[in-house]
Amino acid sequence: MTVRTCLPWPDKRLRTKADEVAEITDEIRAVWDDMIDTMEAMPGVGLAAPQIGVMLRLAVVDASAERGKAVCLANPEILHSSIELREHEEASPNLPGVSAKIKRPRAVTVKFLNEQGMVDRRDFVGIDATSVQHQIDHLNGKMFFDRLSKVKRDILLRKAKKQG
Repeated sequence: MTVRTCLPWPDKRLRTKADEVAEITDEIRAVWDDMIDTMEAMPGVGLAAPQIGVMLRLAVVDASAERGKAVCLANPEILHSSIELREHEEASPNLPGVSAKIKRPRAVTVKFLNEQGMVDRRDFVGIDATSVQHQIDHLNGKMFFDRLSKVKRDILLRKAKKQG
């Protein structure tokens, strides 16, 4: 297992939709292991494969207080979102030093392939729901700041450029 380097913004892969995973193999499980190590090293509560340059629809999420409870997802798809929104300060290791308050559904039901290659469904609530939605955005070539108004997004990107 390895801590991988996160791609620096504006790497074009961060704007590219990731490819579907055909089946869960040992190679896929090894990528998940590296992703968990990378997420823990940040430390963060989730990571999508494109953030480390792997253009597959893979994500890991672990917002547990004790850690070590990462959920590994392949081809995650939101089936249902709550009407109630939750605001959370979001950031990305691909654009260090900046963050923004983003409103997302408080709870989501997600369908995905699990580590055994079986179709699974899980309800995510609170920070877990925020993280899984954030990761699915990455899999679709979107960044958290894409959810901001143009003015707020421009300010955030200018601030990031100054720090970089």
